Amino acid sequence: MDASIDGVRLAGTPSGPVPVVVLGVAGETEVLPIFVGAEEATSIARGLEATDIGRPLTHDLLLDVMEELGGRVERVVVSDLEERGEDGGTFIADLHLTTPRESVVIDARPSDSLALAARTNVPIEISESVFERSSEDPAQYDELTDIRELGGEAA
Repeated sequence: MDASIDGVRLAGTPSGPVPVVVLGVAGETEVLPIFVGAEEATSIARGLEATDIGRPLTHDLLLDVMEELGGRVERVVVSDLEERGEDGGTFIADLHLTTPRESVVIDARPSDSLALAARTNVPIEISESVFERSSEDPAQYDELTDIRELGGEAA
């Protein structure tokens, strides 16, 4: 299923605000929320805005090294969800790369994969089974604050 990053927002939880990346899927009314760490959320938001802060941060550095070695990100796939009881589970992502030798698929955290996708505008895909198990009504995420609106505080 073809997806895009609809936003990086802050969701209120009993333990405080937690960043959530909201993925929209073409032709679907529901969205796929993926809760991520603050640093990863900031990196995804910077990638969406193409913010250049001078020296490269981790995701920028990874992309620069990959490209210098002749590699290229082809697509990101949110491929699975490992169930983990009360917390819902852990999303699994695959980073599809082309290198001078071959095409490879690398297991990666969705947050890291989405940070790279935000910088390269590559396609993002979600497996149908993951979307069916974890999609939610977008209304509960529409009113949340986008971390890019917080300026220097989170982004």
